[in-house]
Amino acid sequence: MEGNRAHVAVIGGGISGLAAAWHLRQSAGERVKVTVVEGAPRIGGKLYATEVAGVSLDAGAEAMLARRPEGKDLAGAVGLGDDLMTPGAASSAIYTRGALRSLPKGQVMGVPSDLAELARSGILSAGGLLRVPLDQIMPATLVRTDVSVAAYIRARMGGEVLDRLVEPLLGGVYAGRSDMLSLEATMPRVAAAARAERSLLAAARHIVAETPKDAGPVFTTLRNGMGSLPEAVAKASGADVRTGVTVRELHRTPHGWRLVAGPVPRPETIEADAVIVAVPAPAAARMLKAEVPGAAAELARVEYASMAVVTLAYPAGAFPERPARSGYLVPPVEGRAVKAVTFSSVKWPHLSRDLVLVRCSIGRIGEEHLLQRDDAELVSVAMAEMSEVMGARGLPLDTRVTRWGGALPQYNVGHIDRVARVHAAVAGQPALAVCGAAYDGLGIPACLATARTAASRILDHLSRRGESTS
Repeated sequence: MEGNRAHVAVIGGGISGLAAAWHLRQSAGERVKVTVVEGAPRIGGKLYATEVAGVSLDAGAEAMLARRPEGKDLAGAVGLGDDLMTPGAASSAIYTRGALRSLPKGQVMGVPSDLAELARSGILSAGGLLRVPLDQIMPATLVRTDVSVAAYIRARMGGEVLDRLVEPLLGGVYAGRSDMLSLEATMPRVAAAARAERSLLAAARHIVAETPKDAGPVFTTLRNGMGSLPEAVAKASGADVRTGVTVRELHRTPHGWRLVAGPVPRPETIEADAVIVAVPAPAAARMLKAEVPGAAAELARVEYASMAVVTLAYPAGAFPERPARSGYLVPPVEGRAVKAVTFSSVKWPHLSRDLVLVRCSIGRIGEEHLLQRDDAELVSVAMAEMSEVMGARGLPLDTRVTRWGGALPQYNVGHIDRVARVHAAVAGQPALAVCGAAYDGLGIPACLATARTAASRILDHLSRRGESTS
């Protein structure tokens, strides 16, 4: 305690940690001092924007769900409400069987609900298409425990729906493999339907029918990129934000917690009344090993995928026809290095000038060998993709390669139970909370929700402690 002010340390300066600091300030005001410590030389984690060809473009997450309130609400609260941008009306596609094919309307994370739309898309072969309606006459596939996405989807609709529709959509979010990813954690609406419906096709139709027609755009971004959000949140939080400070150890004290940071020869200790751990699971596991071994053991089991984003800025004349789609996904069965392409200047009309701005995503879990290539090679891979698929000619005006090592937590089978065990172990430790992408969703709004919950837990503890000492 500093006078009558409690000191809360937030370990991790990504958007989750910064949002937790902001929630602490909003609820407690000057009664709580907040220090955010971040090991990297900058804050923001995977929200990061730099200029490419003079345009501010995200190098990490480039959008957030608009149909969840947390992201938009936070942007508005920190003064960026007028910077929220609406995507263009362009559709997206799947590159499969030698061509770009439009995503069928009415799909739920790749699960089709409309057989006519699926047929028109041309994504499946004739045999694959004939397999799908068998779902309606097959016996129920009983799902009483968590199973992999692949196990359930393949059983109901066959391998082609899984390989050419579900797999690329999941890969675009998690960079993972459907035979490992949890149905419950990654496709909760489908999982709920699996427990209640005999037919997956019928369940998908119900999910689509329940979606409000006037729900508005699925995604939104900020005028200068999602990378502009962390700085605004940090400023609004009023926290003391320290970068380049790596926390190595976390220990209980009679009055709270002691953080041990900095290099081993010259350690620095930080005393705090409460701590929020907002770092990726492996780092959290190392910090919690001494004091919360149960949580540490579970967090150590969370796998992470690495990837790279190659950004290319072409003159519009480099393409036979200016791209009309917002982007496309590539199924792993195609054997291509690029797994997803976003035409940023199409998806976000406010970026559209005389340039075609392209983001190519490379790398899924198990494909780390692709990322061992140097930057020039990755740029060549992305350029070859644009040449072969889009007919691009000539060199881009500018390029950027951003590597995200161990960036995406894998929500593998059993993830929800694993997270519940982490929270149960942490609940046994007063003045401690965790938040971030490793728990309840990778998207920005989901991360913000965990930050709010963590801040509330800490504030409840400080309030109870204040009452007991008054």
